[in-house]
Amino acid sequence: MTFDDVILGRRSIRGYKPDPVPRALIEEIIGLAMRSPSSMNTQPWSFYVLTGEPLDRIRAGNTERMIAGVPQSREFRTGEAFGGHHRERQIGVAKQLFAAMGIAREDKARRDDWVLRGFRQFDAPVCVIITYDRVLDGSDDTPFDCGAAATTLVNAAWSRGLGAVINSQGIMQSPVVREHAGIPDDQVIMKSIALGWPDHDFPANAVVSERKPVAEAAVFVGFED
Repeated sequence: MTFDDVILGRRSIRGYKPDPVPRALIEEIIGLAMRSPSSMNTQPWSFYVLTGEPLDRIRAGNTERMIAGVPQSREFRTGEAFGGHHRERQIGVAKQLFAAMGIAREDKARRDDWVLRGFRQFDAPVCVIITYDRVLDGSDDTPFDCGAAATTLVNAAWSRGLGAVINSQGIMQSPVVREHAGIPDDQVIMKSIALGWPDHDFPANAVVSERKPVAEAAVFVGFED
């Protein structure tokens, strides 16, 4: 695939085949992700890659605690709930996904089940947890750099036939994640990425989220018309 093919073709994958992903392929993808730019080459990121029984324990603990009403304990700031056009876009992609899956607005059971899929990392065979060095906590550059690495990772995965979705639901309960992923206290848990071979029969995988036009997003100054 060309660069444009990857960028324009990639989409978030929420349904996976159970087939394992070779460790060597994941290492190759992470190696590409680590070529992302970082502030003054600080390279603040670490990657905890889980599969099999350890990942299943995280899925179970995360889901059980959320169902039991244990308050979420994500370690990065989430800010206030979205409003205005940001909320409209959030609702828009949810409508696209529910329509693809045939989930009616009044079908609470299936809507709740969809949320639980997120807590289970969408049942992907691999989960990549991105952390950063706690000594850098408070720097806005650090999570920005981790975001760049996450973006490169999912694009590299797509270029090799793998699917991925960057998410927060899978790390809602950070004590569970820390315990079973072996993440030390000197690391801040930033994001998780579900990773695996896409199940092309899973309806939501066909959803391509909408993007606002360049004319709305970009301001050009000093250019001739």
